[in-house]
Amino acid sequence: MARDDLVLIQGKVVEVLAGGNFTIEGPKGMRLTAKLAGKLRKKHIRVILGDDVTVGVSPYDPTHGLITYRGKDPALGGDESGVKS
Repeated sequence: MARDDLVLIQGKVVEVLAGGNFTIEGPKGMRLTAKLAGKLRKKHIRVILGDDVTVGVSPYDPTHGLITYRGKDPALGGDESGVKS
């Protein structure tokens, strides 16, 4: 399945599992297992407990996903839009 076919879901990391896997809690309390996408792994982007992430989920198996984006933390600088002033 191509990445264009994935359904994007916003969620929060609630558990860090072995082997680079994470448990994500999505909308309406839905939980799924996800792993880091290749570009996040290549660029050494760290995902930790409590991070807001975007997960690409296959419509055929909604229990597994691929973390494609890690949200920005407004406490580290910048506003809600992610633009630093």
